[in-house]
Amino acid sequence: MNTHEMVPQTSRQSRSSVTDANHFVLTFENNRYASELFGQFDEHLKLIEERLKVDARARGNSVAITGDLQATNQARRALDYLYDRLQKGGSVETSDVEGAIRMAVAADDQLTLPTLERKAKLTMAQISTRKKTIAARTPTQDAYIRALERSELVFGTGPAGTGKTYLAVAHAAQLLERGAVDKIILSRPAVEAGERLGFLPGDMKEKVDPYLRPLYDALYDMMPGDKVERAITAGVIEIAPLAFMRGRTLSNAAVILDEAQNTTSMQMKMFLTRLGENARMIVTGDPSQIDLPRGVKSGLVEALRILKEVEGVSIIRFRDVDVVRHPLVGRIVKAYDAEYEKPEPAADAVGSTN
Repeated sequence: MNTHEMVPQTSRQSRSSVTDANHFVLTFENNRYASELFGQFDEHLKLIEERLKVDARARGNSVAITGDLQATNQARRALDYLYDRLQKGGSVETSDVEGAIRMAVAADDQLTLPTLERKAKLTMAQISTRKKTIAARTPTQDAYIRALERSELVFGTGPAGTGKTYLAVAHAAQLLERGAVDKIILSRPAVEAGERLGFLPGDMKEKVDPYLRPLYDALYDMMPGDKVERAITAGVIEIAPLAFMRGRTLSNAAVILDEAQNTTSMQMKMFLTRLGENARMIVTGDPSQIDLPRGVKSGLVEALRILKEVEGVSIIRFRDVDVVRHPLVGRIVKAYDAEYEKPEPAADAVGSTN
């Protein structure tokens, strides 16, 4: 539990230039949690200062926050949420602080009615497995996790680093642990091998492993390694190239199709019509990273257009602002998007000597 003490604005100037300055003190009862919350050498508080343009100064288990009224409330909500996370047995890393800040800012954007209080606590959608709990770090991730809970078919599209595949695997692992499904099926179009996998050495698992490595990595993050291995051996977790889905009905399963931008129209239709009783399908991909031969239409792009009004289908679109890996990844994605949006040079200008 923490307490809030409103303190009159002193003559000490805030590091950021503010008008309508606000100053208050947060005091946290547990000293160890407060230390973890503030971060080593107060690095978490420094990140809050940088992102929200406030002044945050720690003293013992208290922190004084000074700045613009809206920004200080955002800082308070972020710190309250993170402290509550620590109380529930979680940890606080830099990425968690970034996520709490994003969600606190987003909450202000949504509080448009005068009856809603600015001091409301942050609530973030979560996925919990025995090994770890993952909380949404952006508003789009929050919407995605909630869509995974309610919809039988969810499309998650957008650039790398937004968490769309990782969260899909986490949700599938959660469903398996709850007993809501009997198995997990992971699939990906092996475009690099032209889906002609017979010439590759080894059994089917060894043939497709290189293409499904990101899904494996996420699985091992959610479940103990020995449990993953046993589940694969028992067929509870199935690795299936997209080409091997034909003719099957997938029931009582969480089915993930990753890199779906590299499916053809016929492959996508074939995959989606495999949906059986008590099954959940999650389709992830980045329409800007299509590796299909020139002139071949992406099944993902077509499906997003055709199914956008279909009941029971949720489409969540991530953007560069949702990148949660390294801040530089978000800037790289944004730079590439800007480059691709530039108009092509006029044909008659190419090779002109004028």
